[in-house]
Amino acid sequence: MDTDDLAAALASTTVVLFDFDGPICDVFAGRPADRVARDLTELATESNPELEGKLSGIDDPLEVLRLTHEADDAAGLAIERALTTAEVEAVGVAGDPVTGAVASLKAVRASGRGAAVVSNNSAEAVRAFLDRHGLSEHVLTVVGRPEGHPELMKPNPHSLIAAAERLDVDVSLCALIGDSLTDIQAAHAIGSTAIGFANKPHKRQLFVEAGAEAVTDSMQAIAQAISPQPGT
Repeated sequence: MDTDDLAAALASTTVVLFDFDGPICDVFAGRPADRVARDLTELATESNPELEGKLSGIDDPLEVLRLTHEADDAAGLAIERALTTAEVEAVGVAGDPVTGAVASLKAVRASGRGAAVVSNNSAEAVRAFLDRHGLSEHVLTVVGRPEGHPELMKPNPHSLIAAAERLDVDVSLCALIGDSLTDIQAAHAIGSTAIGFANKPHKRQLFVEAGAEAVTDSMQAIAQAISPQPGT
């Protein structure tokens, strides 16, 4: 059962790290990611027409950022500022937190563990969403993508290490809940526990093959695993 695997994976953890886009918020639910990517591509090619071929057809805003920054640092910084603005606007129309996310954050806090958010999205967007939904009190720290250094986004474990350092805890005592293969890779790169949130059917097998310590399609199940009901 997912809950048993989750409970075992979380048993020795003192800090639970949450990816943002997926486990907590569907960032681009109200403002489609492909539209944001097109807007960023247009901005990038205006400043550097040579980027047009490299960025053509890309529908992931973060990938537009990565590729632009690789080719042109100045253009990359401009794209990053534009992406941060777009993310903040997007979380304002993204709707409610993902089902079970609030319960999971509260369960982590109630269990005596610490909770942090580690995201490839901007810290500004994460904080705006947490504030909007009254969740900031449950999160001890937020680590977003490092400005000017998209190469440090997950699967690089930079954000996980930064969160662990801020909370003065060994990374081996942290568990990361994420909905992307890059989350599993980032956690395992530094010896943290990886919990895959399979919010799409094909992800479960992907996470199992990547060696995630537990996989679930329900954030509510994570809350239940942290705070099991009497008699379970």
